[in-house]
Amino acid sequence: MGKSGKKTKESHRQGRGRRGSELGDDDLPSSAYDAPPRRQEDSDGDDSDEATAEGEHDGGAEEGDLQGQWQVGSMPSKFHLYQLSVQSPKGDISYLQKFFLMYVGGRVPLHLQEDFCGTALLSTEWLRTDTRRTAVGLDFDRESLEWCLENNLSKIGADGYSRLLLFDGNVLQPNESRLVKQKISDLVQGLNFTSDDDSTEMNSCEQSDSSFTKCAANSTMSDAVLPGRDIICAFNYSCCCLHKRKDLVLYFRHAFNALSKRGGIFVMDVYGGTSSECKLRLQRRFPSFTYFWEQEEFDIITRETRISLHFQVGKKQMIRHAFTYHWRLWSIPEIKDCLEEAGFKSIHVWIREMPDTKSSGNAKEYTADRDVKYEELQRFNQADAWNAYIVGVANM
Repeated sequence: MGKSGKKTKESHRQGRGRRGSELGDDDLPSSAYDAPPRRQEDSDGDDSDEATAEGEHDGGAEEGDLQGQWQVGSMPSKFHLYQLSVQSPKGDISYLQKFFLMYVGGRVPLHLQEDFCGTALLSTEWLRTDTRRTAVGLDFDRESLEWCLENNLSKIGADGYSRLLLFDGNVLQPNESRLVKQKISDLVQGLNFTSDDDSTEMNSCEQSDSSFTKCAANSTMSDAVLPGRDIICAFNYSCCCLHKRKDLVLYFRHAFNALSKRGGIFVMDVYGGTSSECKLRLQRRFPSFTYFWEQEEFDIITRETRISLHFQVGKKQMIRHAFTYHWRLWSIPEIKDCLEEAGFKSIHVWIREMPDTKSSGNAKEYTADRDVKYEELQRFNQADAWNAYIVGVANM
């Protein structure tokens, strides 16, 4: 299991992806259990989930490419490891495009906002696949945002810097979030955040006489000139960081208000099943490291749990609690009610059953069946594990 992450404090998110302009359903998005198929050579090495030493991608990189990004004997970045083991932005983007065309249609989606974005790998992959696209990333983990600029966005080229804005702030107060200074300049200049498709639509911050704006470093999101977003997403179970219903509704309202006046979608993910409500430890092995999802006891009164992600590099180098989260596990009916209260006109649930965690046991190798696709369903009987997209549609 395990999708998202950052510091040992309760944090937000990150990803792994490849270049491609046509994204098909064969590329599944990330989920709690998803992982690349295990290779034959992966069978060599230490199977133990215990280690004595403790230590604390570019978009499109395969795991093998990462091995050359740190020296032998050194500890790789936890962000590199997270992106390789947890996220799959190519698959996520495939579904985002599919949802937009199904429920809004009439135009190509160009403007994305990634909330709880972490290292914003999804946003950088979004830019990579179409030069007309723009993206906004929001997260309160400054370290991960700066890491994105140096390691993810830098791989897109100079063009990428003109189409992505990263903001450091709270999703419950997005307008107060601060623009992260891009180290190539004290000013982020010539940011083109409009297109011909948006020439007739301007929000309260936009100017009808220009498609360009200049944003000084440390300016707020309310200062920025941004188009209405076609798609806003909150992946890696990020909404579980919000524990109160009023906060969840408030966040959904902010998302609703930021969407394009011509219509847009908000997409989040959630996981569940009987295995999500008990103590659980799973591991997944990659050629040069092992990833662990550790789930503490689940409180049935508060519906809260604590999730920790660990990485073992080699046989003895261990990054324990690389990312730790205190989550409230929201149910699908609760989420739907909150989206409706926030103003969304229709809500759709796409769900995918995951393999039974009990088949391999705790702390054993666990690999998802990547042939199972997400389906839009009205009913779904409880299972050991499932993952779902929830799509809120705003047709203005």
